[in-house]
Amino acid sequence: MSELSRVVKKALASEFQIRAAELHKWADSLDEEQFWMNPYEYGNSVGHLVLHLTGNLSYYIGAQIASTGYVRHRDLEFTETRRASKAEVLRKLDEAIAMVVATIEEQGEKDWTLPYAGEREPESQDRFTIFLRCAVHFYSHVAQISYLSRELRKNEGAEDSSGAEARLLDDSNCRT
Repeated sequence: MSELSRVVKKALASEFQIRAAELHKWADSLDEEQFWMNPYEYGNSVGHLVLHLTGNLSYYIGAQIASTGYVRHRDLEFTETRRASKAEVLRKLDEAIAMVVATIEEQGEKDWTLPYAGEREPESQDRFTIFLRCAVHFYSHVAQISYLSRELRKNEGAEDSSGAEARLLDDSNCRT
C-alpha cells in the first residue's frame, strides 16, 4: 500500500473520530428534553441532527460500500416523533462511526477510485469522494449541534436568534 493511501486512511478515520467526540461534547451536556428541543421555528433539534448523521453514514458508507443492508428513511431523520433515549441515539451514531472507520481501514489502494453511486449524491463518483463528502457533511452538522447546544443551555430554548447563526441552523439546502 502506498504512503498516500495510508495517509488518506489515517486522515479520514481521524476526522470522523474527532468530529464524533466533538459532537458528544455538545450533545452529552444536554438533558433528554433539550436533546429533542428545537429552540427555533426552523431547523432541527440536536436529536434529529444526530439521527440524520447516523442515517447519512449508515446509508452512504454502510449500505453502499460496506454492504450492511441498511435501508434509509431520510424524512424520518428530521420528523421522527418517537423519541428514543439520548443514550440510544448516540450509541447508534457511535456504531455508525465505528463502521465508517472500519470501512475506511478495509479500503485497499485501488478501492478509493472504485465507482460509487448513491441516492442524492451525483457528485460522488468514486469511494474517496463519498468519504470526503460525508466527512464534510458531518463537520457542518457538528457546527450546528455546537450552536444549538450553547443556545439551549444558555437560554433554555426561550430566546430566538437572527443573522448568520440562525441561517446556520436552516437545513433546507441539505441534500444528503
